[in-house]
Amino acid sequence: MSERKIVSLEDRIPKLKEQRKRKANRRLIFLISIFFLLILFVVYFQSPLSHVKNIKVAGNQLVDTETVIKKMGISNKTNIWSINKEKTTSKLLTIPEVKKATVKINFPNNVVVQIKEHTAVANISDGTKLLTVLESGNIVNQKGNSQSNIPILTNFKQGKILKAMVEQIQQLPKEIINSISEINYSPKKTDIYHITLYMNDGFEVSATIRTLASKIIYYPSIVSQLDPNVKGVIDLEVGSTFKPFKTEVKEEDGQKNNENQENER
Repeated sequence: MSERKIVSLEDRIPKLKEQRKRKANRRLIFLISIFFLLILFVVYFQSPLSHVKNIKVAGNQLVDTETVIKKMGISNKTNIWSINKEKTTSKLLTIPEVKKATVKINFPNNVVVQIKEHTAVANISDGTKLLTVLESGNIVNQKGNSQSNIPILTNFKQGKILKAMVEQIQQLPKEIINSISEINYSPKKTDIYHITLYMNDGFEVSATIRTLASKIIYYPSIVSQLDPNVKGVIDLEVGSTFKPFKTEVKEEDGQKNNENQENER
């Protein structure tokens, strides 16, 4: 039989004591670490370090940053951990200009808001100033200057007619929109959707809202066949006809001719 090495109990006791001591030290360090972490968390929550320091708003043009922050209900006294992103997003969506919003929290104390707005499709006059009509059909009071690359609507009111008009504008190519200066709501007994478009090149277009998008796309082709010096009304209600304006010059010339004829007599 092979001889086994026998270790005496006296030799093993110091090693067991050393192992127990190491385990005890590790437990003590672990408990002390947890204790200090808890203290740090308590201090952090109670100190201004846990309060919102910066709120960054991006993507907004129609609605100002102050309005967004006020609607969120968050200030530099708000605890960063108390912010509910879903509720805050829901609040932002009640702003007429806001189509979509996302709220992110960047620790330790920063909030980032990304806004996507409804597109402005037209300006509308309330008699004293121009307001903005959004793709949603809502009319908002945009601070600052109105946009110059969209048409002005006149005699329109909030309702189904305006909504139908907005839907048609959204279907128009950009080059057509850029050629329209003003759209006047001018209903007839036979057509409550009748409108008159005043174009930037001096022509007028008589049309109905319901078929505007499908017919106005032919406007550049129609105008190219007309004499640019003879302005008038292009009727797109049924087909496409053109009627020149009765100019004041012709009327004055007619009056002068009549006077001359009387004098000759």
